[in-house]
Amino acid sequence: MPDSQLCLEALSALSGCNVEATSGVSQLSPQDFVNIVTLKEFYKQEGFKELEYPSIGTLSLQDPEDQDLYSAPLALTEGPGPEPSLRATVKINLQDFFHPQYDYDFTNIKDGSAQYLRGNEPYIRPCGWNRVALRVSKKYDDSDVWLGTGKDAWPVSYNGHNMDGSLGIILAHKGGPSDEPSFLDAAAASLVEERKRGRGVYSTPDIKMAEKYCKRFKSKVDGKTYKVVLQNRINPEKRVKCQRDHFWVVYIPEDYSDLQTKAIVQESIRPYGLLLKQA
Repeated sequence: MPDSQLCLEALSALSGCNVEATSGVSQLSPQDFVNIVTLKEFYKQEGFKELEYPSIGTLSLQDPEDQDLYSAPLALTEGPGPEPSLRATVKINLQDFFHPQYDYDFTNIKDGSAQYLRGNEPYIRPCGWNRVALRVSKKYDDSDVWLGTGKDAWPVSYNGHNMDGSLGIILAHKGGPSDEPSFLDAAAASLVEERKRGRGVYSTPDIKMAEKYCKRFKSKVDGKTYKVVLQNRINPEKRVKCQRDHFWVVYIPEDYSDLQTKAIVQESIRPYGLLLKQA
């Protein structure tokens, strides 16, 4: 397992919280972290500025790293004295949260033409990354079949950063609009069929695509910059493949409450690895 403080920094970068170690009970589970990461992107897509999450309160959805020249500056706290941190502090127990027995370092591995399956679907292994295993075995009521390698296992997906909505995934194209037929077809369909607008939570089965959207942070442990991605399993009955290749969405209906939205994420995406790679 990489340095534990480095792992805490990675979780902090992903969640937007200050994640610290404790010998007591963890405030958040691995499932909570994937909930927070995906819900933050979803609610940003919906135009919200904050996310309320049980046990930690209000989380800001305004990430200074994502601000551009046209973004409004973050509001300054009024009143005397230094401005308090906008980041919530979260305590986790390292022994309860991580599962070193299942760590796997893919840093120097190249799969080439080798093919792997999870749930009878292609599994693109995270070659070039170091995987820190999360303690999720026997944490769900429906056994660990979802975490296996057989036909009933859930397929693998990766959560990047800023993987949001119809404009971000189905209609948008880095560098401007594309005139490729596949892009134009997706854009036209999204305007005709409301469901194709992609209101929901996004992930990708392709680690190279996730890397393009991944979060970066500079570590105080060694001064190096790292990329971080969550490796998950996704419920094949809840996931829909987007018209643009390499993206999956779990749809969230317009009339769903915050509680229902959290519930559908929780029953659709389960994390099992924290991926780190030196930038």
